[in-house]
Amino acid sequence: MLPDPLFWYGLALKVTLTATIVVVASVAAERSGPFIAALIAALPTAAGATYIILALEHPPAFIAAGAVGSMAANAAVAIFALSYAALAQRHGIVLSIAAASLVWFAAVAGLRLVDWTPATALLLKALVFAFTIPLSARYRAARLTRESITRTGYDLPLRAAAAAVVVTAVTTASHWIGSFASGVFAVFPIVMGSVAVIMHSRAGGKAAASVFAYAQPPLVGLCLGFLGVHSLAEAIGVWWALAAGLAITMMWSATLWLMQRALFLNR
Repeated sequence: MLPDPLFWYGLALKVTLTATIVVVASVAAERSGPFIAALIAALPTAAGATYIILALEHPPAFIAAGAVGSMAANAAVAIFALSYAALAQRHGIVLSIAAASLVWFAAVAGLRLVDWTPATALLLKALVFAFTIPLSARYRAARLTRESITRTGYDLPLRAAAAAVVVTAVTTASHWIGSFASGVFAVFPIVMGSVAVIMHSRAGGKAAASVFAYAQPPLVGLCLGFLGVHSLAEAIGVWWALAAGLAITMMWSATLWLMQRALFLNR
């Protein structure tokens, strides 16, 4: 039996949003540097699209429970980013992204051993970021130059196609699973992985790693956004909760941008 048409509409939405953000993030990295690219790559684009579709199919309690899964799994994303940044210093894209992805799946498998609550998920994030943020700082030094980037006529369509393939696979696999697992796979690092593939091949592993290193602090805002969704979904409704979660994430990223700008102006 073929999936409901809503499934295909949702899939098209997620593919479009994810492909767009991959293109924007990689272009931003080339023109504005790894910090801006990291802010863009860390936005809940694929996750946001996933939650929109889940909200159309499930009650608020499902969304609230899924947000806890996303909060916990966000720790795995931070570990994924650190793993890739470290591996990309000396290895090619295939080994770096494959090994980092295995680390993500291993971390997610470990999450199933605990009955997570918002408080324990926040504690996990605090512990993980206490290590990943300082350890990633050493990989921020690399910079992109126009001379280091090789462009081709099919580059942008290739970026979109790569993201579309990954989103299709993840969406299909997660369509029949429960709330916690849906929340976990909603934050599968589709955008970050796609950006890594593109930037690594175009500008080198160290330049791509710098984007991942800068992405650690923005991921904190992503976790806070999911906390907002969990807290508000049943209280004020799913759609207002999703809007509030996005606003929290955007405000966090804007604060980081202002802080970075202030540091730059004071140099």
